[in-house]
Amino acid sequence: MAKTVLVTGAAGFIGSHAVERLVKRGDRVIGLDNLNDYYDPSRKEANLREVSSKASAQKWPGAFEFLKGDIRDRQLVADLFSDHHIDAIIHLAAMAGVRISIDDPGLYYDVNVMGTLALLDAAVGRLGTKRTEKLPTFIFASTSSVYGNTQTVPFVPEDTCDRPLAPYAASKRASEMLGHTYHHLYGLDCTVFRFFTVYGPRGRPDMMAYKVLDNIFTGCDVPLYNNGNMYRDWTYVEDIVSGLVSAVDHPLGYEILNLGRGEPVLLTDFVTGIEQLAGRSAKLTSTPMMDADIAYTFADISKTRSLLQYEPQTSVPEGVAKFWEWYQQVVLPSSLTS
Repeated sequence: MAKTVLVTGAAGFIGSHAVERLVKRGDRVIGLDNLNDYYDPSRKEANLREVSSKASAQKWPGAFEFLKGDIRDRQLVADLFSDHHIDAIIHLAAMAGVRISIDDPGLYYDVNVMGTLALLDAAVGRLGTKRTEKLPTFIFASTSSVYGNTQTVPFVPEDTCDRPLAPYAASKRASEMLGHTYHHLYGLDCTVFRFFTVYGPRGRPDMMAYKVLDNIFTGCDVPLYNNGNMYRDWTYVEDIVSGLVSAVDHPLGYEILNLGRGEPVLLTDFVTGIEQLAGRSAKLTSTPMMDADIAYTFADISKTRSLLQYEPQTSVPEGVAKFWEWYQQVVLPSSLTS
């Protein structure tokens, strides 16, 4: 049966892919995004156009309605829940970036915690919204950064995660716990996903794969932290979306789950794969690892497999090739003429 799904951060990297998958399978999607300038809003507008044009050209059975707005606007959020019967919320909207959060922790807490709180309040009827007999399923995008410098490898959801290294991670952990509170008090189904280094088409310009190609073709300075001696659990965006959509269909009470591939890859190997596809070498600047960073991420996805039948499909070489194809088609033409 088709569902009505609210996707916050709908114009962004992961959000636009989630919207696409849901509309393609027949769901009605309400997308909310404030199109902020964390990176060029025109990139987000292009994401929306791409999804809408695909849906029209391929006659997808679902529907997509976009609303420009901020999750911190409690009246706007309340009106959304009053005007629509929402079956699930995929909450992706956030201020992203571990390193940048150190410079402006207040903004990160305002958006990531207070914005999440506004959505939770609306979902359970605390903003004057009509509380239906069946509350929506709340799916929250958290981050592997909450694990901090854990010594438990691979990372397991049962880790205490009580030593965050940056305000971004702390704000996400606080929001995870708010989800549990609302599950406990109101019976709200809440699935928390800790994302591991997502990459792929429509990726943000501040992400490593994008930055390496920008370095190759435009010469912009890109730091290579710890001389590339860092492992990341690179996870292709469509695999992430598969986990999100499965959670829409399978309410779990309150659960914290990892969304990764479960196969860490050395950063220098990841960069080399991009260089080989581009046929050129990057000139990255060796930089010491920041205090807020860690040298290793590795997702234990056994619980996600068990509860949601989650199984990553795209290997890192395959995913990098797909990202490179998108970069050539969408980013490279404009970067060479600018």
